[in-house]
Amino acid sequence: MQLTDIECDIKDINLAEQGKNQIEWAFKDMPVLRQIQERFIQEQPFKGLKLSACVHVTKETAALCIVMKSGGADAVLVASNPLSTQDDVAAALVKYYGIPTFAKAGESTDEYKAHIQKALDHSPDIIIDDGCDIVSTIHAERIGMASKIIGSTEETTTGIIRLQALEAQGVLKFPAVGVNTSLTKHLYDNRYGTGQSSMDGIIRGANILIAGKTVVISGYGWCGRGCALRAKALGANVIVCEVDPLKALEAAMEGYRVMPIEKAALEGDIFLTVTGDKHVIDTKHLLMMKDGAFVANAGHFDWEVNVAGLKEHTIEIRQIRPNLEEYKLSNGKSIYVFAQGRLVNLVAAEGHPASVMDMSFANQALGIEFLVKNKGKLENKLYTLPHEVDVKIAELKLKSMGIEIDELTPEQEEYLNSWKF
Repeated sequence: MQLTDIECDIKDINLAEQGKNQIEWAFKDMPVLRQIQERFIQEQPFKGLKLSACVHVTKETAALCIVMKSGGADAVLVASNPLSTQDDVAAALVKYYGIPTFAKAGESTDEYKAHIQKALDHSPDIIIDDGCDIVSTIHAERIGMASKIIGSTEETTTGIIRLQALEAQGVLKFPAVGVNTSLTKHLYDNRYGTGQSSMDGIIRGANILIAGKTVVISGYGWCGRGCALRAKALGANVIVCEVDPLKALEAAMEGYRVMPIEKAALEGDIFLTVTGDKHVIDTKHLLMMKDGAFVANAGHFDWEVNVAGLKEHTIEIRQIRPNLEEYKLSNGKSIYVFAQGRLVNLVAAEGHPASVMDMSFANQALGIEFLVKNKGKLENKLYTLPHEVDVKIAELKLKSMGIEIDELTPEQEEYLNSWKF
């Protein structure tokens, strides 16, 4: 689709006004990113550089792309998930902000892959990735363009896992910053953002009461911690399934029941996966569940729940609500699946609140700036942003919230740096 001089593939340009209102609403609750934008406008750190971003196309990620363009980047945006795009936001980015956008809610797998190729056809110098799809496609299909790329930032746990695999095999062709390893990202975005938005998606998707239900959380990383915390706060009896003894022990100490998924499958009313791994709820677990169990996924890719395996035992699939399907099984039971097994918090809800993404996207913007400032000085490996960047983001966030904190006195600093009595 060609609109004036902007190439794009979006659902409906007539949604642009609504999308603009959404973006402006998000910006109001992103004070840290706004302060970074003010500096970027003055300094133009990305002038002359091409940026390809593969992220969930929401009002919050739109704010990030606008900030990057404010800093001089020639930006192109594609969706990182076929079902998470907010079509009004995509339209607004094209019409009002001049950012070529290739994203449509419900796009097919072929369209999704074609949009990834559009991002690569942009010949990027810098990349913002959410799930590592751009970076992995470069390494698998278009390795010749890797030498031009200054570096990439990665938002998700799933993407970090893929980058770690590339680095471990010695085949990563450019530096990457794992934004998800920054404290101001995973301690807040993963815990409070995923925790709230995942339960929001389940409630919106089915309009069920959480109180009194048994909620099974697969994975007790920061996302799992947040989901368990929110489910418990809503009155659920929470079971945690884990493979890591340390995380399982932590969950037990927090008061949750901990058990293997095979046992939890018999007890759960609502199941939520947040692991980044494949088939953590497999076909045999789905067939063991109670009649009427609900199954959702908040991991980046749709393979955490083996929905394809479930279909092999299904005699009928019925659309109950916009993001809820009933699978009538050959064993006489029904299982309800949210969002086709995709990200329940972005498909059935709106993703994380802007105030949380403010810190995550501050990390993204400063991560790209870190890569550009250190062009030619970094190894082809996965980096974490310097600790002082984390601290600065936290300071800016506290300031925006009107919160003051103590400072160490010279005597206290001396004491902490001394080994003497």
